[in-house]
Amino acid sequence: MNQNSTDKTDAKILIVDDVPANLNVLCQVLETEGYKIVAAPSGTVALQLAQRTQPDLILLDIMMPEMDGFETCRQLNANPATAEIPVIFITAKDEMNSVVKGFEVGGVDYITKPFRYEEVRARVQTHLTIKGLQKRLREANQEIQARDEELEKAYAQLEADNQCKTEELQTARLKTT
Repeated sequence: MNQNSTDKTDAKILIVDDVPANLNVLCQVLETEGYKIVAAPSGTVALQLAQRTQPDLILLDIMMPEMDGFETCRQLNANPATAEIPVIFITAKDEMNSVVKGFEVGGVDYITKPFRYEEVRARVQTHLTIKGLQKRLREANQEIQARDEELEKAYAQLEADNQCKTEELQTARLKTT
């Protein structure tokens, strides 16, 4: 994503669902909004695609064969290359323990099926904005830290220069007395 955290043309979203109809609907909804979409039919494929394509956001179903969404999210968060990618769960599981577990394994949001298109769009946009703002904040903090280090070096140099001048003055005084 570029500096403008809400620029849809740069945002890439990985959608993971084992049901092709669900995958197609979500892809169509978000493509019409201008997002670049990458689709995965399983958690295993999603892990590979997330590593390779570095999406800005992942929409992840929970109930999938082989590897469920919770385990997929755990593995995404365990990998330094994908740990910072926000994950929104989209699932038919609306029990409170599933919602809580989704947050515990690293999800940033939870949408239940059947979903409303407007809600999906709004939550996607919100989390992309948050991610963009977090990136800008990290960059600003790095810049502040770099400037702080420069100031500390300059201050140390001034202290050393001041010490030299003080010694020169003391030497000059001794010579005049």
